[in-house]
Order: sequence, then C-alpha cells, then structure tokens
Amino acid sequence: MRIFLFLISFFLISCSPVHNNVQEKATSVADNSEFLMAYPDGQIPQNGLSLTDALQKAKALLSSNKSVKLTLTSGTYYLTKPIMLGPEFSGTKEQPFIISAEEKGKVTLSAAKLLDLNWQPHNQLMKAQLTVENIDQLYINGKKQIRARYPNFDASVQVFNGYAADAISLERIATWKNPVGGFVHALHEGRWGGMHYQIEGVDEKGELKLNGGFQNNRYSPLHKKYRYVENIFEELDAPGEWYFDKDTLTLYFYPPQGMDLANSQIEISQLDQIIVLQGDSTNPVKHINIQGITFTQTKQTFMKTNEPLLRSDWAIYRGGAILMDGTENISVTNNTFYNLGGNAIFVSNYNRHANIASNEIFDIGASAISFVGSATAVRSPSFEYHEFVEIADMDMELGPKNENYPSKSIATDNLIFDIGQVEKQVAGVQLSMSSDITVSHNSIYRVPRAGINVSEGTWGGHILEYNDVFETVLETGDHGAFNSWGRDRFWHPTRPEMDKLAKTHPDLYKADVLSPIIIRNNRFQCDHGWDIDLDDGSSNYKIYNNVALSGGLKLREGFNRTVENNIILNNSFHPHVWFENSDDTFRHNIILASHKPILNNFWGNEIDKNFFTTEQALLKAQKLGLDSNSKFGDPLFIAPENGNYQVSEESLALTVGFKNFPMDQFGVKSEHLKRKAEKPEFPNLYLNNNDAANSNEMDLFGATFKSVTTLGEQSALGIPEIAGALIINIVPNGKAALGGLKKGDVILRVIDSEFGGADKIIAISDLLTSYRSRKWRGHLEVVIMRNQKEQHLEINLLD
Repeated sequence: MRIFLFLISFFLISCSPVHNNVQEKATSVADNSEFLMAYPDGQIPQNGLSLTDALQKAKALLSSNKSVKLTLTSGTYYLTKPIMLGPEFSGTKEQPFIISAEEKGKVTLSAAKLLDLNWQPHNQLMKAQLTVENIDQLYINGKKQIRARYPNFDASVQVFNGYAADAISLERIATWKNPVGGFVHALHEGRWGGMHYQIEGVDEKGELKLNGGFQNNRYSPLHKKYRYVENIFEELDAPGEWYFDKDTLTLYFYPPQGMDLANSQIEISQLDQIIVLQGDSTNPVKHINIQGITFTQTKQTFMKTNEPLLRSDWAIYRGGAILMDGTENISVTNNTFYNLGGNAIFVSNYNRHANIASNEIFDIGASAISFVGSATAVRSPSFEYHEFVEIADMDMELGPKNENYPSKSIATDNLIFDIGQVEKQVAGVQLSMSSDITVSHNSIYRVPRAGINVSEGTWGGHILEYNDVFETVLETGDHGAFNSWGRDRFWHPTRPEMDKLAKTHPDLYKADVLSPIIIRNNRFQCDHGWDIDLDDGSSNYKIYNNVALSGGLKLREGFNRTVENNIILNNSFHPHVWFENSDDTFRHNIILASHKPILNNFWGNEIDKNFFTTEQALLKAQKLGLDSNSKFGDPLFIAPENGNYQVSEESLALTVGFKNFPMDQFGVKSEHLKRKAEKPEFPNLYLNNNDAANSNEMDLFGATFKSVTTLGEQSALGIPEIAGALIINIVPNGKAALGGLKKGDVILRVIDSEFGGADKIIAISDLLTSYRSRKWRGHLEVVIMRNQKEQHLEINLLD
C-alpha cells in the first residue's frame, strides 16, 4: 500500500519560521509501515492535517499495528502546550514509533511564543504593552536577555555571575517602590547548593517577606555573601536587562547600543515541558524513539523545585524538556537541549530500558539527565537529614516495595556543560531511588556542583564508567566531581546512635544497596572539593581504574568500599570517621600525597600495597599502622603532560600490584561530539613535596610563592625565623588578591577555625600540602606577616 499523508507540526500554534522548503513526498514502504511528514505552521501543504486530526490518525495507525515514522521538516515549532504521548502512542520492539528531524540541527521544538510588539521610548529604556500575564524568560534574536538584577550580570564572576552581601539590605529595599514578584537567589549557608525565594512584600521593619528556600533539603539561612536579587524595576540599569510589570502588562527593556528592536525577533518562554511521555507500571508508554531534534526555551522552574529526595541534600521538580514517567524502551538520542529554564531530561518513577544517548545539553537552568524513582518504593523512608525511623518501627525487608522507579537504563555518550545556570543543587547525571543505571562515556564540565550525583543507596547496581568529568563544584563547596550520600535505613544523624546501629545491625546497609555501585575507568577533576566524594554513609562501592586529577578521594562512614588501582594526582586518600567494622579496602593505588584522615580511629579491612611518591608520606601512613607493604618512588608516568598516566615497565608501582589501564577512552564517543567536547587541563605534578621545596617558585590560587630561605630575607621581611611562603607575584583580581594578599606578604600559618589547630609553613611545600587538605572547604584561612605585623586573612577559593 502506498500512502501520501502529510502531517502538520505537533502543535496548534502561530509560527512563520524560515526553513528549507520540503516538497510533498510519496513514500514507498513495506505494507505495514507509514511515513508521516510534519511541517511548521504556516508551511503546511495543501493536504496537511490539523494537529488534532493528525494525532488521531497517527494513534489509529499505531493501534492497528502499523509501523509509524514521523519526520519533522526544517523550522521552529512553537508549542502552546506540551506534546503528550500516552500508551496509545506506543510502538513495538520490531516497529518502534520514531519521531525524528528530517535534518539534524534544523528542527527546533520551542516552549516559547513569538511576540509582535510596538516599542515606545521610556527615558533610556524601551517599553511595549503585552497581552500575556507573566514573562519568565525573554529572548531577542535568539539570545537570552537578563532579567533586571542586583548586582548586575558579570560573566567573569564565578558564583551567580555576580553576588553582593547587601543585595537585600534595608537600605537597598527602601529604594524599591514595589518589589512584590521579585526573587532572591542565594547559596546555602554551608554552600551545599542554592536556594530561591519569591518576594511577597515588605514588613513593618522594612525587611522582605520571602517564600521559598525549599529547594535545598537541609534547612539553612541564606548565605550572607553569596546572594543576588532580580525582577525589581529599580534594578533595571544595564544594557540587556528587562523587567515586566504584571500590573500594567508592560515590558521594559534596556537595549544595548545599536540594537534595532523594531526589526528584532522577540520570544518569551511559556511552557515548563516540551514532550511528556506518560504511562505507569501497568500500562507504560513503550518503544518510542526521539532523535535529531533541538529542544529549547522552557520556563525556569526553581520555584517548583520543592520535592525532597529522601535524606539527600536535594529537592527536585519532576519535569524537564522531556519527561519520561511510566515508560519502557524509550530512546532519546542525538538531540540538542539548550537555553532551558530547568531540567533537560527527567526519567521519573517507573521506567525500564530507557536509552539517553549522544545528546548535547548545555546552557540550562538545572540538571541535564535525572533518573529519580518514587518514595513509595522505599521502605521506611526519611525525608530530611535529621529524620530517622526507629528500628522498632522500621520495615526490615530487603529492596524496594514496588516497581515505581527507573531501572536497567543507560545514559551514554552525552556532552553536558554549562548547566545549573539558575539552580545550584544540580548534576550532569543524577541518580536517586533507582537501580542498575549505566552512566558511561559522558563528558561533563562547567557545573556548579557535582558532575554525577547518587543521592542515596537505593538500590545500587549502577555502573559509572569512562566518563570525563571536570571543572566541577564551581559555585558551591564540600562536594565532588562524583558525589554520593548513603543516608539509608542504617544511617542516623547522631553519630553515637549510628555507631550502635553499625554494631547491632552491621548488614542493614545491604537492605538498600542490593548490588555494588561500580565506578571504573573515569577521569574526575574537582578543584573545590574531592574528585570522588563518598559522603555520609555511602556503602557497597567498587572503585577502580580511575584518574583523579585534583581533589583526591574521600570515604566517609559507610561500609564495604573497595578502592583499588586508581591514580590520585596532587592529592590523596581522605578517610573520614569510619565505622569500626566498615570492611573498607584501599590498595594498589598511586597517590601523590599522604593520607588525610579526619576524626578516624578505625582503618577497615585493608589499607596497604599502595604506591607513594615520598618516603615521608609512606612513613606517615605506617605510623598509623597502615601500608606496611607499600612503597614509594617516582611512578614514572609515560606522558603526564598529555594526560597519559600509565607507568613505564620500570615503575616500582607495578611491584605493589598496580596495573596500567587505558587513558584514551574517557568521555564521549560520537565523532561529532568528540570534535566539540573540551578536555580538562592536566596538572603540573608535584611528585613529592621536595619538588615544591626544591623549586624556586610555585603558583597557587592566583599568586606565585617562594620559600623564605636566607637570613637576608628574614631580616627584610621582619619575620621571627627563616620560614614561610613569600608572595613574589600576584594576579590582579585573582583569588589571592581578592582575599587581601599582596606582593611581599609571607604566609606563616594555615589555620583551621572549624577543627582547631594550624599548619606551620616552613617552605612552599608545606603551603601546598595544607592547601591540598583544605581546599574542599572553599576557603583558606592564613596568618601572614605584613610590615612586621601578623594579620589573619581568608582566601575565597570559589571566586
């Protein structure tokens, strides 16, 4: 049978895009197949169908067991409502329902609306009357504009692109005529993600009435420094900023010099989601492939991010440009997601065999790819850090209660960067209340928090391999390129109670983490935390064949973690507060600094047969009763300047059991994505502290240091002994300069106000060691000598 069937776009909308005209096509296919063409509104051929009729026709074809392929012709499709694909749109394994672009990169599904405005001057601004009641995001000629804010947007500022301690001061609030509808954005007080508030008014004290803060699952006041305010008319003071007055339905815009607004394309976001695949475990949406399409211009959803994810630090909004909820065998491949206000792809509740592959995701407000199950599947769930179900009341059965969670799915070969541009508790790939998810060959970088995050142990079985994750934790702190929590049933927020549980119920962690979580063959880098951070009870992990470029590896609490055959550069192993019966193992690893234990009196099953680069670091470990069979020396990396940290055949590291593994398989695989993907900077290695000590100079946090080594230097600097790290050069507006350091200052001590104590700085090698062990906190407290007087300064490592 030959079919000539033309299908208009998925959408009932006003659209007049410029696109390549495609002639009507006749399709010669197998008897059981139908080939449908979709056209943007305004370009529909004579025999085209309306959206309603076309979807009814497609549904009828699928219900009659036809194989349907829908091809979208070039252009921009503006939606007035999301595309809803229920079980009636399901294909089969042999004949999936395919939705694809005729030419990749030429088809855009937009959640925005085109406006035709009559602009009028208003002082240095321009204004226009609208008929819509709200504007979430404004695009002019395809470029996102900045909602009026204080401080003004500055791309060179790392945190929030601009922050100010006085953003909501009484003095500033007093200058606002009507701030209702404005927003306050801030980091958590501990920099554990971000929080957002809507302004509901001003009280009798002149302070803002705020609603929000629920985006972080660990309650906190606003950070006193890292905050900004937006959507306030009086803050409309910079080119490219805009403000919408909901009372008068007036849009105000400050045009950059030379912009011709009368001949510009104006778009506003109006939808949270673009495609929703909605079924359930008893009647799922099955076998749909979505490929080659660009998704863009969804609304910001930070005020909808209010569902807590058990006892993790996360809250989530179950939505995205694509939402998959109740599906089987759905493929989302070779698409582009950019300029989104919230999440890109959200796999929610019951899902099996989802395939998220070879997509490019960038410039988005929240997370890239999320697999998040339902708390109804969790036995005895707790929903905040301090909550706990008493053992007497706890469901002690193993595993999930029902099937309402993602499992047996994959996220592979995705290029993810510049995400979390609004929300800060986000990840490139997020796993929560799910099992058996493979995360492989993704390149993830420039993210405000983790590149890959596992929120809790339910229910394990994940494989994380061949990912390239770097430039992470850029705006927050106390986190990692890979981060996990394990606040499962066995975990208690009070440490003595948890110690009792660990002894009386030592295998309870296995009730949630049913199978090991495997982290292998990845490259991780985090300058403001750990490269691999297993926090708060993370249990049942196998970690091997990874390269950690910067932040080292941390294991806190938890059980049964085996860490072997990893390379940890310019850092080391951070064991934090282990259980007496943790059964942890750390062996056959190459580490370039001494172990960094904190409040740790127990050492697990085995810490031995590792390779250090200094005798000093090895002896320090052996004084703790560890590493009796470990060795030290130069590991003889083959080409570290090119990122090849395999060791030569002569390396002593091979004699303690270390084995080489591939160094050229990290990150995306598709050729078109490999051409676009960036790579991390490979660090200058300090193979031992003597390298720093013997070096004339060392660069660190925006300054160049040298050791104080002569009596003349001591006398000239007015210091009590020949010791310290002297600043001989400093980068203007770098971290050191912003922290108050100046050329000629000498760092004498690095202090620890949280845990007490201080590191005395004799040489620049001591400063390097102290920095390595403390940089995860996001700041460094130092005592300096300046003009023969000691001063206490704090260097912010985030900015």
